Amino acid sequence: MTGTDSRENAIRDALAKVAGDRLASVRITDDAATVVLEVGGLDAAARDRLEIAVRGAWRETGHAAPLRVAQMAERDGSAPAAPKAPRIVAVGSGKGGVGKSTVSANLAIALKRAGVKVGLVDADIYGPSQPRLMDSEAGKPQARDKKLVPVDTRFGVPMLSMGHLAEPGQAIAWRGPMAGNALAQLIDAHWGDVDTLVVDLPPGTGDVQLTMIQRFKPDGAVIVSTPQDLALMDAARAVALFDKAGVPVIGVVENMAGYLCPHCGEASDPFGHGGAEASARAMGHAFLGRIPLAIDIRKASDAGEPPAAGEGPVAETFAAIATGVAAALQGSGGKATVPA
Repeated sequence: MTGTDSRENAIRDALAKVAGDRLASVRITDDAATVVLEVGGLDAAARDRLEIAVRGAWRETGHAAPLRVAQMAERDGSAPAAPKAPRIVAVGSGKGGVGKSTVSANLAIALKRAGVKVGLVDADIYGPSQPRLMDSEAGKPQARDKKLVPVDTRFGVPMLSMGHLAEPGQAIAWRGPMAGNALAQLIDAHWGDVDTLVVDLPPGTGDVQLTMIQRFKPDGAVIVSTPQDLALMDAARAVALFDKAGVPVIGVVENMAGYLCPHCGEASDPFGHGGAEASARAMGHAFLGRIPLAIDIRKASDAGEPPAAGEGPVAETFAAIATGVAAALQGSGGKATVPA
């Protein structure tokens, strides 16, 4: 353990002494520190006392960096959904590893380029990846009036992610209610003039999806799948969840569809081809587009350079998907027209 690690552990221990189980996360850098407090069940006076105690403990540590405190309030799951100014587009999948986060980031950027005032929420609480994809890992959300202020990105898309609040590599071991509360804080933030939120959901049909539907019912859902049968089976479950909840399914995106060898130029389909399109039609939903399995997309994503921000065939594909999503939201209550 280095001296820096030892000091940071001592600081966390000092904060935990005054906050106890209310200390949800701590992120410390040379320039700033962010503390997230779980304040569910506390009245306003108790919340203020808790924050004052934490700030006092921080000052006693002698750390020179300014402290930002975000309060994450628990909500009654039976309460009606909070009013939401922006429309919400939930991007989901039945399973992990299908490129849902990549599609979410590029969809948000493509919508921005199409003139939509869009924001991005990384709702994958346990495995946030949007800070890397959107080149905003250094971003640190501030709090104002007990709400988070989104991080600006160089693509003109403001965003929020647990990846901005937790330390890099930190495991977020929260039970379902805590994850649901975190989602609420990310969505119920100071979004300014944003009128559409793209919400990158975790894979599956679990607590975060249910919280989203109950508290912030989306205006539409986009389902991402690879062409292979196993992925399509899980994607069908995600579609069924939104259908049952009365959330319009805008359409299905087929990702990793077709691979063009950069060396020999030969095309192949390691995950199959056309399965997501056929599945969408069988379920009566629109097929929004097909994204190839390309090493350039992977490299660009790892480098925080979403292809939708540039030019070329992949950018055009994302632009077409964004056009379909925007048209669905504006014209038919969240459901796109199934192409002939």
